[in-house]
Amino acid sequence: MLKEFKEFAVKGNVVDMAVGIIIGAAFGAIIKSLVADVLMPPIGMLLGDVDFANLYVVLKQGAAVAAPYASLADAQAAGAVTINYGVFINNIISFLIVAFAVFMLIRNINKMKREEEAPAAEPTTKDCPHCFSTISIKALRCPNCTSEIAKA
Repeated sequence: MLKEFKEFAVKGNVVDMAVGIIIGAAFGAIIKSLVADVLMPPIGMLLGDVDFANLYVVLKQGAAVAAPYASLADAQAAGAVTINYGVFINNIISFLIVAFAVFMLIRNINKMKREEEAPAAEPTTKDCPHCFSTISIKALRCPNCTSEIAKA
């Protein structure tokens, strides 16, 4: 059983999948930072200094401190029940960026596969079996040695 597990764990597909998951997690963290730290601040500024991470609706005020709350963190610290639609918007933007990046990656991989699988162009010339000069594929007689060429 240990031998079978070792064969399974060391197979290329399992190792490739593990590497993909690790890189995917790191890529997700990069995209999350890109959205939260690079994209959303200018968008929020264009919309009147709105911080999307602090867009929320209070469903129930906290027991410790009553509304209004300065930020989502203050509301959560007070024990308020909130709908965090700003965080949801950030996550949608993150998802769209990741989906687009994965789409572009898969698109390029598929393009490379199609180029590899493309059939070779039909030959337009052949060699004369008598004088070995290059002649048209349609020739029935060699223009160099005048030998008759058998049709293929």
